[in-house]
Amino acid sequence: MTGVFQRLQESLNEAKIAAAHKVNEVASTNEKIVEMWPNKVSVEKSGNRLTTDSGTGVYDVDHWLKVVDPSTGHHGPSLLEDQIARERIHRFDHERIPERVVHARGAGAHGYFNLHTPIPEFSSATVLNDTGRSTPIFARMSTVAGSRGSADTVRDVRGFALKFYTEEGNWDIVGNNIPVFFIQDAIKFPDFVHAVKPEPHNEVPQAQTAHNNFWDFMYMHSESTHMSIWAMSDRGIPRSYRMMQGFGVNTFSLINAQGERTFVKFVWTPELGVHSLVWDEALKLAGQDPDFHRKDLYEAIENGYYPKWQFGIQTIAEKDQDKFEFDILDATKVWPEDLVPINYIGELVLNRNVDEFFAETEQAAFCTSHVVPGIGFSDDPLLQGRNFSYFDTQITRLGINWEQLPINRPVCPIMNFNRDGALNHRIHKGKVNYWPNRFEAVPPASHKQETDSYQECAAKVAGLKLRVNGAKFREHFAQAQLFYNSLAKHEKKHVEAALAFELSHCDEPIVYKRMSERLADIDLTLAQNVAKMVGGDIPKEGRLNHGRKAPGLSQADLPAVKPSIKSRRVAMIVADGFEMGVFTAVRAALKAEGATTWVIAPRRGMIFPAGVHPESGTGGLLADHHLEGQRSTMFDAIFVCPGTRSTLTLRENGRAVHWVREAFGHLKPIGVLGDAVSFLQQAVVLPGVDVAADPNSHDVVTSYGVVTGWRCSVGVLRSLKIEPSTCAFSSAFAYEISKHRCWARELDGLHTKLAF
Repeated sequence: MTGVFQRLQESLNEAKIAAAHKVNEVASTNEKIVEMWPNKVSVEKSGNRLTTDSGTGVYDVDHWLKVVDPSTGHHGPSLLEDQIARERIHRFDHERIPERVVHARGAGAHGYFNLHTPIPEFSSATVLNDTGRSTPIFARMSTVAGSRGSADTVRDVRGFALKFYTEEGNWDIVGNNIPVFFIQDAIKFPDFVHAVKPEPHNEVPQAQTAHNNFWDFMYMHSESTHMSIWAMSDRGIPRSYRMMQGFGVNTFSLINAQGERTFVKFVWTPELGVHSLVWDEALKLAGQDPDFHRKDLYEAIENGYYPKWQFGIQTIAEKDQDKFEFDILDATKVWPEDLVPINYIGELVLNRNVDEFFAETEQAAFCTSHVVPGIGFSDDPLLQGRNFSYFDTQITRLGINWEQLPINRPVCPIMNFNRDGALNHRIHKGKVNYWPNRFEAVPPASHKQETDSYQECAAKVAGLKLRVNGAKFREHFAQAQLFYNSLAKHEKKHVEAALAFELSHCDEPIVYKRMSERLADIDLTLAQNVAKMVGGDIPKEGRLNHGRKAPGLSQADLPAVKPSIKSRRVAMIVADGFEMGVFTAVRAALKAEGATTWVIAPRRGMIFPAGVHPESGTGGLLADHHLEGQRSTMFDAIFVCPGTRSTLTLRENGRAVHWVREAFGHLKPIGVLGDAVSFLQQAVVLPGVDVAADPNSHDVVTSYGVVTGWRCSVGVLRSLKIEPSTCAFSSAFAYEISKHRCWARELDGLHTKLAF
């Protein structure tokens, strides 16, 4: 009977998921989803039958038309006249389009942008002034260096591109999760990408920067110093796409109704805070679950935990352009928040997964040159080149009519005299295809109303044609020092460890020796420690550090809007004989605050609580995964459920012991109740951690992110707060989860005392 009940529970779960999906689908429909609707077909629709692309019915797709001797059954040649087989093979042979040269590996979702603070003093753009409209958006997040088949969790910059489907046309922000870039001028982009990609002689390595060419490029281009330290920081290994900041990187312009220009940078900051993996965890996930980030995004949206970002702008008046020690048009520099505060004016929400990855995420194409009236460009030399390059790239990948693809089409009316080209889907009625014409058909917007059209800012330009950079562009180290100085203590340790890992993979001494010297331009102690680890020459002196810091550069400066465990993945470890009452109470408390819980057991199937015999076939709990099928790396926290027989089973299971040790080593919160505390004390042995030692005590003990108790109240979070507690286990455990990691565990060296 066990199998019958298991299948029944699985069917109920599937029904619940289907119902929730239908509700989400209706609630997340917006103007862009409706506009794409005519292009969508349902494979599961009742009554569908298989046809060719031309609509002819097909009854057999298992056998190519061939010559067969009926008497012997011997096969003769397959016949070229089989048009059905030819179509299937031809279509298959041409399924692939060129993958993106960079940002090939990504995930996307639909959503919306709502404005709450209009900015008419800066821009006439309606999307930045109309608080009554909700603008559909599509977001694509990605790695940069790897191919489409690479892993999600490699150390890399992450792309974070946004497409706003405004009523005035599409507005694209081709952003990253890091506010600066490696190069100042677009002419260097081919060299940079060649250096980041696998080395040409052996096509190694894939999707990582730990190789000679990357670091040779970093040394040869001192302008890359600032960005390289950002990439070596925790920003290079985000916990989730949902926990990344986004930055437009380049300097754009806002133009108001009076024609006045203001320089702007765009920023979006996640509601959940900015969080990262730890390096050992990222390495393991690359093998254990290479799709970790794209699955995380999909899962969160499917469960209704919609990712949200506050959308902000940093602005500098045109008259103040030269008032800073850095050039505001230099893409290798940040605008420090203490000098140029972020003004948050709206909210971005992703609330709908794509229906087909290729048609939407893979064919989504972005251009920095896609702006709407009221938003413009600047003389940022990297942006100038990107405005040329991106459009050209999309033509190569998708053809000249790429903007007619459903995911790229604007929601506003489109009318011009662009014609023909491969894969043109539009049919234009009329006798003329040029302007001016005898019918005065399709006049430019300026013939009707100036505000309908895009107007360039009338900026004065004077100078000589020269291949040079200004003096401020030639200063490459002050902001690298500013970023490093601003990091928290644990973040500095991570930068040092990342550099030691990266340069140890460089096998040419000239590369790691010179980079060890270059690091002294940022911080002498950093350079010396890295040089010792990688075999470089230990520098004796370095560039004077100015000692300045700036807010918002450290991830520690960007906590969640409020303590939250929303969408956090919690593994609940059980074995036969677990205490169902405790399990149910803890699970309910976590779910009440939006955490997702996953049952992990020695086997996948029914796990039976204390007092229930397995042969009864009822009263069990269905495990989501077994201990070997999933690892602690895939969860934000773990809870070990009590139960005498369960605890004995886990104590003798080496993988269960490893689960807890690894989670401890990765600085994750661990919750343990009742006799499972003895599992920690006797089998796991967490060094330096205090646990609840008295089986008769009602106290909750929290030590280095490990929350334990015996007879304490579990509590339901709906009636409690996410805060430290010595009496309510759920409050104390949820509070540790909300902090993401216990960095004190690392700073005090406890995580190095366990093998994991």
